[in-house]
Amino acid sequence: MSAAVTRLANGLTVAVDPMAGAESAAIGLYAAVGSRSEEARLGGLAHLVEHMVFKGAGGRDARAIAEAIEDVGGSLNAWTARDQTVFHARTLPADVALALELIAGLVRAPTLDADELEREKQVILSELGETLDAPDDLIHDRLMEAAFDGQPIGRPVLGTAETIVAPTRDDCAGWLADQYTPSRLIVSAAGRVDPDAVLRQAEALFGDLADRPAPPVEAARFTGGTRRERKRAEQAHLAIAFPGLAAGSAGAPALSLFAQAVGGGMSSRLFQELREERGLAYSIYAWTQGFAETGLFAVNLAADRARAAEAFALTLDTLAAAAETLSEAELARARAQLEAGIVMALETPQGRADAMARSLEVFGRVMTTGEMLGELRAVDVAAARAAGAAMLAGPRATATIGAGMALAA
Repeated sequence: MSAAVTRLANGLTVAVDPMAGAESAAIGLYAAVGSRSEEARLGGLAHLVEHMVFKGAGGRDARAIAEAIEDVGGSLNAWTARDQTVFHARTLPADVALALELIAGLVRAPTLDADELEREKQVILSELGETLDAPDDLIHDRLMEAAFDGQPIGRPVLGTAETIVAPTRDDCAGWLADQYTPSRLIVSAAGRVDPDAVLRQAEALFGDLADRPAPPVEAARFTGGTRRERKRAEQAHLAIAFPGLAAGSAGAPALSLFAQAVGGGMSSRLFQELREERGLAYSIYAWTQGFAETGLFAVNLAADRARAAEAFALTLDTLAAAAETLSEAELARARAQLEAGIVMALETPQGRADAMARSLEVFGRVMTTGEMLGELRAVDVAAARAAGAAMLAGPRATATIGAGMALAA
């Protein structure tokens, strides 16, 4: 990447990376704030606000916002996570200014109509119902609750049926005013874009936003624990997590490689052992996630209810064996997979805009492609094994849906 990065006087960051040969553009506003900053009584507020701004903003109602971007063949969307909220658009080059204008309107001039708020709460309750009916979605929330017991980061992004209906219009407006501080905001654009034009427009749209301290975020600590859902399901869904590493940790690449080798593809140990060799699970995979101060390593699987305990035990045995015997060939394969994923993602304007913003949030600068690949190439098999062993030595979180069995934490 060859990004031009500028920090405005109020602390907002603008990153632009023109891509030779690109015929489209991606641009977004990346806010380093999410559901982990919510009060318990207002769980789901960050996600609710993300929905509400699309109901009217910048002098346009919901239909006018949709028509403005779709009239030019573009798209405009958003998503909320525990530590990030993103408003992003894809357009043709001539419409980048329109996209950024629409995005700025969403966060700076939303209507937040009270009647629309009550209707949107019902929409999100329906979304919550879909999640509760989807075991592979629900298991993730239950695992986070177990891993970070009693902490804001462990609460579900959507909130609960009780907390979704609680926020008022003032709560929504206060969330934007308090949490969307300039130092937490990044405008990131890539593709066929003009860096000077994007910078000038970002300055015009956001430069008057008052600089102020960002509200503190409660530090998270992996506790471990157990959550069980006893609802009836055809399959038993299980998830296991161990303490991971913060996103910016020097050891994160080694743990990522360990996760990829042990459960990142059809050639991984977990897939081969549980699916191909034993027929215990149709779906099984390992993953890592890093936050500012902590992280987690996890394995998700779905197995026949009658064999869930066997699948669980074999998963733990396979992880422990990999921490001792991970081979050079396995590490090389995992490295090739992660390297390919990085390179392929950075070929798209959206992937590049996302990567720049995340790098700025984690490291305070945009890492080059060479640096990203270099971190992976510097990990040897001893380091990958050590990362796995250190992770497995920590406390454990487990979540089950329909397993009908007791799993020790």
